[in-house]
Amino acid sequence: MCAKEVLVQNQVGLHARPAAFYMQKAKEFKHSIWLEEEERRVNAKSLLGVLRLGIVGGVTIRIIADGADEEQAVDALVELVNSGFAE
Repeated sequence: MCAKEVLVQNQVGLHARPAAFYMQKAKEFKHSIWLEEEERRVNAKSLLGVLRLGIVGGVTIRIIADGADEEQAVDALVELVNSGFAE
């Protein structure tokens, strides 16, 4: 299992458009990926799950993956979050 924390840089957080980008990137990998904020954890491949967290800008999230290319998945998702989702 691989996990990394990242600060959500864009002001509005993971609203519909960034959450969709996040979910699409997560679906590129075949193994399990979760998104965690405080004590809540959701499947990163579920748009409703990601939206349910209500992540706003300035919040630190944890990206967790388990599988053959877990490190690549976590690194790709951290990079996406760090990019600010091109907003």
